[in-house]
Amino acid sequence: MVQPGKLSYDEENFPYIDVGTTRLCMDRQEAPDWALEIARKELRETPDVMKESFEKLNQLLNEEKCLIVPRDEIKNFFNMKVKYPDACKDLLPSKLKHVFDADVLQLLPVRDQLGRRIVVIDAGKKWKPSQVPLNDLFRGVQVMVWGAMVEPLSQICGAVVIIDMDDLSMSQIMQFTPSFAAMLLDYIQECICLRLKAVHIVNNSYIFNILFNIFKPFIKEKLRKRLHFHGKDFKTLHKHIEKSCLPAKYGGTATWELPHGSQTYELFHWYEADYEKASTYGFTEEYKKKK
Repeated sequence: MVQPGKLSYDEENFPYIDVGTTRLCMDRQEAPDWALEIARKELRETPDVMKESFEKLNQLLNEEKCLIVPRDEIKNFFNMKVKYPDACKDLLPSKLKHVFDADVLQLLPVRDQLGRRIVVIDAGKKWKPSQVPLNDLFRGVQVMVWGAMVEPLSQICGAVVIIDMDDLSMSQIMQFTPSFAAMLLDYIQECICLRLKAVHIVNNSYIFNILFNIFKPFIKEKLRKRLHFHGKDFKTLHKHIEKSCLPAKYGGTATWELPHGSQTYELFHWYEADYEKASTYGFTEEYKKKK
């Protein structure tokens, strides 16, 4: 594992983490032609459709006098901040350094074979709720989502999530409540502005069923079809994500090293000003009082 240290910088002075055979960085380049073809086929992103859609979006946003928002975002996403203020406050890397330092969130340095970002959440033995409360863990995930949302390729191809439940304990399960489960699934199913293509649960044992039963009533059919449970059988995981895209701990053959969460924090913290700007978007206080 790559240990915390200074970031490296490319020729344009943007940061990256050197992980041996590749780099972990936030992608800025435009999506390649093969991805644009996916956008055309799956998202109907042709010039005519995009023009018409932007016109309709602008009209809807003009009618929302209490919504401060960049024109390429949508209402549902910012409604999340109104419905769940505690879970959406201070979505800044600097406010969530302890989450990254705990090494429970990882952004893999490569995408999968379909161009999707791979996010790993360690909700098992690494996660200490006394050090990283559940709400803070969720806020850390949102910081990662914000980062991926601005990547052109991620906007088209989306992301997959691996949730590692290794050595999950009853004390950790007790942190989850039906209200949290409902909020999290509302975020995933209604509010997130990123295509979540799959959720892979790994290292889950029989005790995980207790936790899953808390979430089960709130899972809609679309998400249900994208949930995959692998236990310790990584061969089934490899049917969805090629081994070359995964580290050895998930049966992968990747030659790069996993960066420590503290170093991942440094990467996201470099973009703190962008997160501060993003935090100003949303509904006005006048609108919130009405709600």
